[in-house]
Order: sequence, then C-alpha cells, then structure tokens
Amino acid sequence: MVEFLDIFGGDNQGETMRNKSSNPFFQIKRIIGQDLQRNIRHGVVLLPVVMLAANRLFGDVGLVTVAVLIPLLYYSIMHSKSLGFAEVPRDATTGLVLKSGLTQALDEWISGARTSGSSTACVAVELDDFRGLAARLGEEASDEILQKVTGRMQSVLRSSDVLARNGRSGFILGLSPIRRIDLEAMIQLAARLHEAIEEPLVLKNMNVHLTACTGFCLLSRSPRNGAEALLDATAVALRHAKQQGAGSIRAFTQEMQLEIMPDPELRARIEKALSNGEIRPWYQPQVSTNTGKVTGVEALARWIHPDRGVVPPSDFLPIIDACGLSGRLGEVILYHALTALKSLDEAGTVIPVMGVNFSDAELRDPRLVERIRWELDRFDLAPQRLGIEILENVIADHDGDMISRNIKGLSELGCYIDLDDFGTGHASISSIRRFAIGRLKIDRSFVSKVDEDQSQQRMISAILTMAEQLQLETLAEGVETPGEHAMLAQLGCGHVQGFGVARPMPLEDLPAWIGVHEAKLNATLRIGGKLG
Repeated sequence: MVEFLDIFGGDNQGETMRNKSSNPFFQIKRIIGQDLQRNIRHGVVLLPVVMLAANRLFGDVGLVTVAVLIPLLYYSIMHSKSLGFAEVPRDATTGLVLKSGLTQALDEWISGARTSGSSTACVAVELDDFRGLAARLGEEASDEILQKVTGRMQSVLRSSDVLARNGRSGFILGLSPIRRIDLEAMIQLAARLHEAIEEPLVLKNMNVHLTACTGFCLLSRSPRNGAEALLDATAVALRHAKQQGAGSIRAFTQEMQLEIMPDPELRARIEKALSNGEIRPWYQPQVSTNTGKVTGVEALARWIHPDRGVVPPSDFLPIIDACGLSGRLGEVILYHALTALKSLDEAGTVIPVMGVNFSDAELRDPRLVERIRWELDRFDLAPQRLGIEILENVIADHDGDMISRNIKGLSELGCYIDLDDFGTGHASISSIRRFAIGRLKIDRSFVSKVDEDQSQQRMISAILTMAEQLQLETLAEGVETPGEHAMLAQLGCGHVQGFGVARPMPLEDLPAWIGVHEAKLNATLRIGGKLG
C-alpha cells in the first residue's frame, strides 16, 4: 500500500501536475502503456553497452549513428503509441478525453495485466448538486468551476493515469497498471480527490464550496473481464454512493453484482414471475387529513414467491432494472391496477384515484401517452382516475426530451400527476408548473418525528406554504405514528399515507379494510359530531 500511496503523494508532484494540465500534449502521455515504458527503461540500461559495441565495431561512425538513431527510434515509438489516443474526441470545456478514450486505455491495460501481474482500477466522481449550482451562477461560471476541478483532480494523479469527462458534472478515472493495489489505498485516493475538490474555489470574488460522491471498482472485483464491465461496476458503486448522500464514497462489492450481471436463470425466473402473476401490485390506502376518508391507493409491486413468500421490492426491483425489464414490470402493474380499479367499482367500493409508479424507462417510450389512453378506454375509466407517480429527480434532470413530452402529454390527457419523494431532488418551481403537477408527495425523511422535531415542522410548513401558493395538493409519505398524523393535519397537509394508516395489502383484503375504516369514521361522527 505504501508503494501505491507514494505514487499519488508529494507537493512537488502536485505542482508539476498543475503546470502540465495546461499542456495540450499532457493527456497524450497518459495512454502510453506501462509495458512500453518498462521496455524503454530496460533499453536505457543497456545503452552504454550498445554504444561501446558500436564504437568497437564501426568506430566513431558507429557511435554517432547509434547516438542519432536511438532518440529517433524512441520518438517514433512514443509518437505511434500516442497517436491513436490523440485522435480520441475531447471535451471542449476541460480538454479531457471522453469516456471512449478511457475505455480504449482500460482495454489496453487490462489486456496487459494478464501477463504483467499488475492491476488497475476505475473511479467515478460526480459533483453534488452541480445542476443547481450552474442554475445559480450561470454556464460560464460553471464551466470555469469544471476547469478548476479538473486541474485539482489531476494534481492528485500520476501522469500515466487517464481522467475523462463523463456527463455534465462527472469524471471517470482510470488508474494505469500498478503492481499492488488494494481497497484501503483506493479509499485513501478517493479521500484525496475529495479534499482537492472540497477546497473552496474563489470565483468572481466569492467562495464556492463543492462536494462530490465517488464510486470505484478494483479490477480484481470486476464481475467480468474487459473495460465495459469495469466501467459498469464503477457506475453502480457511484449510484450507491449518491444514495448515501453528498460526499459519500462507495466501493463495488459482491452484493452489487446482480445489478450489472444478473444470472440468466434468475432473469428467466423473473420473466416467468411477471407473466404468471407472481409479481403483482399490493395496494396502500391514502386518506384525507380533513375528512379521514380514503382518497386513493398506491399500487406497489410485490413478488409473491411460491417458496419465499412475499419478496420485498428492495430485493427484486434492482434486478428487474438490471435485466432491462422495468418497462415490462410497468405494463404488468398498470394492467393489474386498472383491473383492480374496475372490479372495485363494480363491487361498489369506489377508489377515487389509483396511483401507479412510472420508471424512467417507461417515460422514455414515445408511444406511452397513446398506450395509456388505450388502456383507459379498454377498462372504460376516466383519465382522472389514474395517478401517474413520478420521482422528483426525473423532472429535475430531464428538460425538453421525451420524458418531458410524455409527462406533459399524460397531464393533458387528464391523468393526475403526483410528484413523488418531494424534497429529495432539485425540481424547480418552473418545472413543477410546466409539468402540470397536481400533488406533491412529501418524502418520509421530512415526515419522520415531525410531531417532536420543530425543525421538521418548519420544513413541512415551508413546503405546504409553497404548495398552497401554487394551488397544489399535498400528501405526506411514510406516516407511521398517530402523533405524526395529527401534526401533519394541524400543519395543513391534505393527505397522508404510511404504515400508521395502513400497510400495503393484496387486492382481496382492500374492500374489507375500507369497510372497517369507514365504520370507524362513522362511529367517530356519531360520537363527536362533524369531523374536521
């Protein structure tokens, strides 16, 4: 580990790297394979012997010839080795290579690692809330920030490593082969990258404070051989880091492997479960804080496994996503949900709105609006009976693409649009208005202990005030206690949902639960008069 850390240490090296970062030929050197460099070093050791032999055999003519040819040969090898990399597309803002250039380098390094006994690793870094920062400071300032961050990250690295641009606010780093590399060393490298990024930036006479999330994968932990597998594993680790919050670092682990390389038998088993009805929705009621009446239900996917019983969504939804079956899952849940809504209507149990979650994959379908219209006509249901639940980060991250057009189209169709997990993303007020959002679903993180925590109460009050000004309804998710329920009602939140109201239940149990719930409401009205 010491050997590895020394390579990334040293103030002198950092200063040298900062100077080099402005050199247009700097990145070209990074692609040069370590095997080539090692062979050149070995050749330099033998150079005196070669020159003595040339002088001995051919005199001064031989000595001069060797002295001239060897530098030319060295330049030719170096130039031919770097030429292909120099032609790789580069990012206009930072001058870094794009992901394709890093993939090229990783492929070469991984191929050489089999024979040299060396290893490599890949690191993905993403700046936290860069979208919001760019919105506040403007594009020119955000580009300058990216340039400064690029230089700082390069100051931590070796000249042979490859740093690439990835998306608007991300970077991917490939470490050139090294004899010894382990988890602890990678964590320390990630920490040094964070330190470099988090040092305040002076921009237009103000300090800008940045944080970043980092995911990495060692070649030895990659689920398959090759650059693409290593990059995929690194992306999964980064996703887990972002889920932990700003400034987090996560390594790719064995438990994450199913997210990028599902077992073919498992995929076949899930496809069968989707087809035979094992994966179907359970329903969680939503109630009004004013009247206490059921105002809707949310359809939540459950896998009723013949051997394991009810499988929680956290155990199978990542696998479905990794298998590319999110669209198929959405079709199954929508079909069952609309079937349930129609059958409940016919049985005299009227649910005003059936909420169904829509994934990114479904929202990218150019035929989504027409498909939903056809499904509603098929079941003879008004569009207002279907609630489209969309995560807040979806509308925050997509502007003007197919997802935006589909959300707008579903709203114009008449479907009820819920903005799910509100408060965890960065949706702007303008995007909420543009997408014709009907209701904000306040995330559980704001609801927890709201009856005890005054800061939570102030946060909820601020959200409710904004929603009132925008004429939006509100629903609090994850309500678990009577105290939370009562406080949310007192603060003015319109609807609540959570274990404190009812747990998700199979369709056959829903009418009975609603009957018991309404009986309690009626009893309360008889005893205490008008509720509200």
